[in-house]
Amino acid sequence: MREIEQLIEISRFYGKDKRFVIAGGGNTSYKDERQIWVKASGFALATIDRDGFAVLDRDKLRLLSEKSYSDDTDLREAEVKSDLEAACITKNRRPSVETSMHNAINYAFVVHLHPTAVNGLMCSRQAENKLRELFGDEHLYIPYTDPGYVLFKKVEGAIAAFRAKRGKEPSVIWLQNHGIFVAADNIEEIRRTYDHILAVLDKEVKTAAHRAAAGSKALQAYLQPEERPVPGRVIEILPALRMLVSETDEQKHIQLKTLKIRNNKLIEYYCEKKEHYIYISRPFTPDGIVYCKSNQLYIDKAKTEDILDDAKKILPFFRQHFGYQPKVIALRGLGIVAVGDNAAQCDTILDVFEDCIKIAAISEAFGGPHPMTQEQIDFIDHWEVENYRRSIAAGTLTGRAQNKTIVVTGAAQGFGRGIADELLKEGANIVVADLNSETGLATVDEFNQKARSNRAVFVQTDVSKVASIEQLVYQSICCFGGIDCFISNAGILRAGGLEEMSPENFDLVTKINYSAYFYCTKVVSRVMKLQTAYGSPDYYADIIQINSKSGLRGSRANFAYAGGKFGGIGLTQSFALELAPFRIKVNSICPGNYYEGPLWSNPENGLFVQYLKAGKVPGAKTIRDVEDYYLAQVPMRKGCSPLDVSKGVLYLMDQCGETGQALPITGGQVMLN
Repeated sequence: MREIEQLIEISRFYGKDKRFVIAGGGNTSYKDERQIWVKASGFALATIDRDGFAVLDRDKLRLLSEKSYSDDTDLREAEVKSDLEAACITKNRRPSVETSMHNAINYAFVVHLHPTAVNGLMCSRQAENKLRELFGDEHLYIPYTDPGYVLFKKVEGAIAAFRAKRGKEPSVIWLQNHGIFVAADNIEEIRRTYDHILAVLDKEVKTAAHRAAAGSKALQAYLQPEERPVPGRVIEILPALRMLVSETDEQKHIQLKTLKIRNNKLIEYYCEKKEHYIYISRPFTPDGIVYCKSNQLYIDKAKTEDILDDAKKILPFFRQHFGYQPKVIALRGLGIVAVGDNAAQCDTILDVFEDCIKIAAISEAFGGPHPMTQEQIDFIDHWEVENYRRSIAAGTLTGRAQNKTIVVTGAAQGFGRGIADELLKEGANIVVADLNSETGLATVDEFNQKARSNRAVFVQTDVSKVASIEQLVYQSICCFGGIDCFISNAGILRAGGLEEMSPENFDLVTKINYSAYFYCTKVVSRVMKLQTAYGSPDYYADIIQINSKSGLRGSRANFAYAGGKFGGIGLTQSFALELAPFRIKVNSICPGNYYEGPLWSNPENGLFVQYLKAGKVPGAKTIRDVEDYYLAQVPMRKGCSPLDVSKGVLYLMDQCGETGQALPITGGQVMLN
């Protein structure tokens, strides 16, 4: 059906543009005489297809206009929900709560969005007067009304009055503190209407900014967006905050939160002092309540120790008073911090709250901000429909590494990538740290396509340089709020005996395989000490070195590699003793050979090729001879895979009684004495 393809087209067009839709909000519909196709709850416009629409019988929908419902709010909304479900032709699809409003508008296509510019006007003190001034009486204005059946009846009555007065249907309906409906019989007209509305609003905002004596600083920051770097000292703050908001259940399981920070010129303006922050402290729209809750925490301190002291005192009070942890923590001079149940939720919280900040700025062009009242907030907070949306938005995440942040060095490809991939499946947020940016970015893109509510990020890293590792830790904390496990996996191998090995190659192998492990541990342990200091006594952090069976016994014509790995186990045992009082476990994993990986099997410079050339296998004449030689040494007749190693990583993370260990995963080839 061509019209449904057009409905999908227009839905995706606006759904992918954050100027119009944040957090998968908004809804669209198409109707003929008999049926209406409307976006179902839980589906995002940006990616919607035919399965994302609920189909309803319009005759049955019309009963909602004629029927009398209970005066009790909860009972009435339950009755309306039941009648909406009865009108559904498609099952297992919950139609948008605004379906009846879509049905009441007598145009084929209806696109309801929450454009930032529109809400800048609709959430202002002069909303109605400015609307008339800019667009005349051709557009229909609806004062704020609680969503659901009551809003439907209000809009239905207003449409009837408009029709009676003007003899035509309204094609644009503006809702105070809620967004806009644009309707037409074709999608081209809808696009033209939205383009015109945004052009008019943009011109008015620019005119207002120019008209002000020195220009509103908020408006100027909105019109001239500028990213602001997040100060480096967040690494001394976010890990502690994350621990303070991560609660322990009755079984002593720590429900780890994810934190993410954002800063720019506009955020900086509203967070620089309390007098500015007050203008964004109350929600403007229902979406702000659903995703960010109705109360946020603002910490008006400059020094790191004062910020943490305040947080330690205020957070328990906040939790007790409001019944939940804050979803947004605004830090003066640093930015806004999202507190999410997972990484995906953090992105949504930041997008929605930054949108609220933009709305506050735009409203300066229309008399200043007009947030929702407490009564309106309370209705949304307790409304079943919004609680359903909130549960859908929260997402699901399960696994042995659920919501843990794990950094894996050398994870762009090969063994490191395989380990990171397996841990991603277990619910971890993954930081891929690697020198190879092209491959690393491609790896992260693939990871995020299959991630659920967790996320992966890439940070270009040279583990041989402390400054690069410090940047890795900084970026990891900005994205996820902390580091629960650091896997030192990056390594290189240069085979050769005493005659073949050059001092340059020996130094390179040693620097990457041995010295870099020290550099990484030195930097990341500072963050982990902060986490354990502020976290539950049941919280432990992990540093895990991916070592080798060559770290457990000598390796002929491979002394540079084996020596570094032997030394790595010495570092592991020493680090473990030093960091044990801080509940930081340090262990090594000693894998056997991963024969299928590029380290061994690369036809140009893999180990099979290197070992053949170096004469490491006596009598070997072909690569196959080398392969057979090594496989014959494994009692279980198998190589070691990333899955095998990831199981070892999970074991080491799960337990809290082992540190300083070298865990062999060699198929029995090397056994501990």
